[in-house]
Amino acid sequence: MPAAEAPVVGPSIGFLELSSLAKGYEALDAMLKKAAVEPLLVIAVPRGKLLVMVGGPLAEVEQSMLAGREIAAGAIVDHFTIQNAHPQLPAAIKGRVKVDLLEAVGFIETKEVASAIYAADVAVKAASVTLIEARNQPGAKGMVVLTGDVGAVRAAIAAGAATVKKEMLVAEIVIPFAHKGLLKQLTS
Repeated sequence: MPAAEAPVVGPSIGFLELSSLAKGYEALDAMLKKAAVEPLLVIAVPRGKLLVMVGGPLAEVEQSMLAGREIAAGAIVDHFTIQNAHPQLPAAIKGRVKVDLLEAVGFIETKEVASAIYAADVAVKAASVTLIEARNQPGAKGMVVLTGDVGAVRAAIAAGAATVKKEMLVAEIVIPFAHKGLLKQLTS
């Protein structure tokens, strides 16, 4: 009988998507003062929004998020906390991850960034896939791009898209046998 795979355990992360830059920075300050967390991503995006992601031990992230949500209450577009973020997630949030070849390619496109990042974590935990990106796009939309064998990509996209509220989901697409010309477009 084969040994069971160990569960994927990564850092805890908290994410706030705010409609106000100023309120976002005020929330970040409160978050950093409240708990021992590290700012992993702070970026202004179109439409005057600020994305704030912090990481650390779960209890610290939860306390930090509570402080941030309290300060920025009226300016919160979306938020989430992930207890054990998949290890592929941070790199895919910061930029496109290079891969050598594409098999099947899956996409989840959302109206806001937070729901895409959360969906990416669920997707990459659901099947053996490689996360290429999970981040903001022009217009402050969210996009998840991943690759792997056809069955794994279908399972990952289905799991990730299932976490997105219907009114936030723009598209969920699986391209079974991606043309090699897509590789440069999706990873550069």
